[in-house]
Amino acid sequence: MLDDYNLPPTNQQGLDIRSTPREEMNLYPLDTFKYEFVGREIWIDFTIPEFTAICPFSDFPDFATIKLKYVPNERCVELKSLKLYINSFREVKIFHEHLMNVILEDFVKALDPLKVELEGDFNVRGNIKTIVRTSYEKQ
Repeated sequence: MLDDYNLPPTNQQGLDIRSTPREEMNLYPLDTFKYEFVGREIWIDFTIPEFTAICPFSDFPDFATIKLKYVPNERCVELKSLKLYINSFREVKIFHEHLMNVILEDFVKALDPLKVELEGDFNVRGNIKTIVRTSYEKQ
């Protein structure tokens, strides 16, 4: 049966994998401003076509287009701080899956939005195309 097995150990290739610890990422803070139309639902969409972070396996850059879509609650994100926040990943070693969760967590903590949809569309690497999606909805 497919459900009756033990997972093999991680990193069977014995590679030197070193992600940047969260506390060492030195990410630029996300600044916000007051949303004056609280209760009126609007979607705000951003496309960030030049995202770069570092692959923890190879130390080579990973490139992606990040799409961020949200419904503000009481705050909106200030664009310059979003740009500086995203650009601060350029020196960070992080897996695609972890990256999307870090961005989502930071965004929700800074803005307390009603809804967020986040997509990382990573460039082809080793003949594999990766797209990572996550979302959040305020309870």
